[in-house]
Amino acid sequence: MPQVLWVPLALAGLGIVFLLWRQAGIRRYPAGEARMQAIASYIARGALAFLKAEWRILAIFALIVGGILAYLGTLEGSTGKVQSHPLIGVAFLVGAFTSALAGYIGMSIATQANVRTTEAARSSLARAFRIAFDGGSVMGIGVGSLAVLGLGGLFALFFFHFAGGDPLSPELRRTIEVVTGFSLGAESIALFARVGGGIYTKAADVGADLVGKIEAGIPEDDPRNPAVIADNVGDNVGDIAGMGADLFGSYVATILATMVLGAEMVSSAGSLGPVVLPLLLAGTGLFFSIVASFFVRVRADAGAQQVQNALNLGNWGAILLTVGASYFLVGWLLPTGAELRGEKVTPIGIFGAVAIGLMVGAFMSWVTEYYTGLGRRPVRTIVHRSLTGHATNILGGLAVGMESTALPAIVMAGGIIGAYALAGLYGVAIAATGMMSTTAMQLSIDAFGPIADNAGGIAEMSGLPAEVRQKTDILDAVGNTTAAMGKGFAIASAALTALALFAAYVGVAGITGINIYKAPVLGGLLIGAMVPFLFSSLAISAVGRAAMDMVQEVRRQFREIPGLMEGRAEPQYERCVEISTNAALREMILPGALALVIPAVVGLTLGAEVLGGYMAGVTITGVLLGLFQSNAGGAWDNAKKSFEKGVTIEGQTYYKKSEPHKAAVTGDTVGDPLKDTSGPSMNILVKLTGIVALILAPYLKP
Repeated sequence: MPQVLWVPLALAGLGIVFLLWRQAGIRRYPAGEARMQAIASYIARGALAFLKAEWRILAIFALIVGGILAYLGTLEGSTGKVQSHPLIGVAFLVGAFTSALAGYIGMSIATQANVRTTEAARSSLARAFRIAFDGGSVMGIGVGSLAVLGLGGLFALFFFHFAGGDPLSPELRRTIEVVTGFSLGAESIALFARVGGGIYTKAADVGADLVGKIEAGIPEDDPRNPAVIADNVGDNVGDIAGMGADLFGSYVATILATMVLGAEMVSSAGSLGPVVLPLLLAGTGLFFSIVASFFVRVRADAGAQQVQNALNLGNWGAILLTVGASYFLVGWLLPTGAELRGEKVTPIGIFGAVAIGLMVGAFMSWVTEYYTGLGRRPVRTIVHRSLTGHATNILGGLAVGMESTALPAIVMAGGIIGAYALAGLYGVAIAATGMMSTTAMQLSIDAFGPIADNAGGIAEMSGLPAEVRQKTDILDAVGNTTAAMGKGFAIASAALTALALFAAYVGVAGITGINIYKAPVLGGLLIGAMVPFLFSSLAISAVGRAAMDMVQEVRRQFREIPGLMEGRAEPQYERCVEISTNAALREMILPGALALVIPAVVGLTLGAEVLGGYMAGVTITGVLLGLFQSNAGGAWDNAKKSFEKGVTIEGQTYYKKSEPHKAAVTGDTVGDPLKDTSGPSMNILVKLTGIVALILAPYLKP
C-alpha cells in the first residue's frame, strides 16, 4: 500500500515536464518590434523588482515563524505528550518557499507571453488567444504540480521517517501534524503576496484611471500616463504572482484538511487509504487539466462569447474526466469503505461527495460568470444606472454584489449538506478536494486574463493599429470574467475546506463540539465575524492611501514635464513603480499580522472551544464578504468596458468619454480594490485561520 504514494508524485513530475515544454513553446513565438520589447522589459523588470523586495521582508518573517514552530514542536500538548516535532518548522519553510516559487513561475511566463500575445494579435486573434492561454496554463500546471509534489513529497518523507512506512503505525497522525506546517507556510506567504500584490496593482490602477481617464481624458494605457507601466506591472504582481500563491495555498490547505480527517479513519488498509486519496485525486485532476488544455481552441473570427465558450470547454473537460476517474480511485484505495468517529462511509458515498464538490465548483464558476459577464443582466443593470450619474452606478454595483451572494450560499450549503449525507465529515472534506482537484485548469483560465490585459496595454503604448487593440480587448473582456470566476471558485472552496478544518480541529483539540450557547464561545464568534470587515477596511484603506500618492505624482508629472501631454516627452515611469512598491510593502504588514495573531491570542487565552467559535465567525462573514466584493468589482469593471465598445439604450448610443462612461469609470475605480485586494484575500483569511487553529490545537485547554 505505501507504494501508492509515488503515483501522485509521478503525476506532479509529469506536470513539471509539461510546463517546461509549454514554456519553451511560448518563447519560440516572435516578441515584436523594438518598442514593444522595450515596454515589456519595463514591465518585467518592475515586477521582478517588487518580488525581490517583497521576498526580503517575507524571508525574515518565514525564518522567525519557522523557528517558533520548531520550538513548539518540542513542547508537550494538553494530553501531556509531544504531538508534533521540530521538523514542522522545516515544513513551514518549504511551504513558504514553494508558494513564492509558484508565484514567480507564473509571473515569469506572463511577462514573456504578454508581448508575444500582442504581436500575434497583429495577424490572428486565434493565435493571440493560444499564446495567452498557454501562458496561463504554465501558471496553472506549475501551481498544481508544485502543490502535489511539495505536499506529497514531504508526507512521503515524514511517513517513512516517523512511521517507517507502516500504514497501521500510530505515528501517522504525528506525520500529518508536522506536514501541517507546509500548509501554514503556503497560506502565510499567499496572504502577504495577495494583499501586497493587490495594493500594488490597485494603487497604480486607481491613480492611472482617476488622473488619466477622468481628469486628462486620455485613453487607458496611453503612454503619456506616468502610472501606466506601474499599472501593467501590478497585473503581474497582483493578478499573477499573488493569485498563484493564493490558489497554491488554498489547494494545499484543502488537501491537508482531508488528510487530517483521513488519519482518524479506520479502513481495511489502516488509515493510509483515506489519507492518500486526496493527494491522488489532486494528481489526477492535474493530469486531466493537462489533457483538457488541448481542447481549448478558437477560430480566427471568434468574438468574446466564443472565447468564453472555449475556456468553458476546457474547464468542463477537466471536471468530467476527473469525476470519471475518481470512481475508480475510490474503489482502488477504499474498496470496502471506512469508518470515522463511529460513522461508516461507503465507497459510493465517497465518490458521490467528490462529484458534488466538482459540480459545486462548476456551478460557482457559472454563477460568477452570470453576475460579472459582459451582456448579462447584472452588468446591463449597472450600465443603465450609469445614465443617471456616478451615485446610481455605485448603488447598482453594490446591489449586484449583494445579490450575487444568494445563489452561491445556497449552492455551497446544498453541497455541504449533500456531501455530509453521503459520507459524513470526510465527505465534506473530500468534496472540497474534488472541487480543488482541477485547480490547474481553473488557474490556467484565470491567469489568461492578466496576460491579455497586459497585451492590450503594450499594443496601446506601442502605437499599434486600432484593430490590434480591438482583438486584445476581446480577450481582456473575457479575462475580467474569468478572473472573477477564479476568485469565486477559491472563495467557495474556502467554505467547504473550513468545515473540514473544523472537524479536524475538534478531533485534534480533544473537544466534543462547539456550543455557541456558551457566552465565551458566542463572544469568540462575534470577534471572528468582525475580523473580515476589519481586514477589508485595512486593505481598502491601504489602496486609498497609496492611490492618493499615485494621483499626486501623476498630476505633478503632467504639470511639470514640458511636452508630456503633447507626446514630446517621456514620463518618469520608474517613479510611479517606486511609489506602488513602497506602498505595497509598507501596507501589507498589518493585515497579514492581524490574520495570524488574533486566532493565536484567542486560542491561547480563551481556549479551544472559543477559538472554534472564532473560526465559525471568520468563515461565515469571510466567505460572503469575499463573494460580494469580488462579484461587485467584476461587474463594475465590465460595465465600464461595455461603454468602451458602445452601448445603445433607448435608441441612443453611448461611447467612451460620455457622461455615463465617466460614471462607469468611477464605479470601476471603487470596485478595483474590492475585487483585486480585499475580496480575494477573504478565502486565504478563512483557511489560514483554520490552519493556525489546527497547529495550535494540541496546546490549547479544552
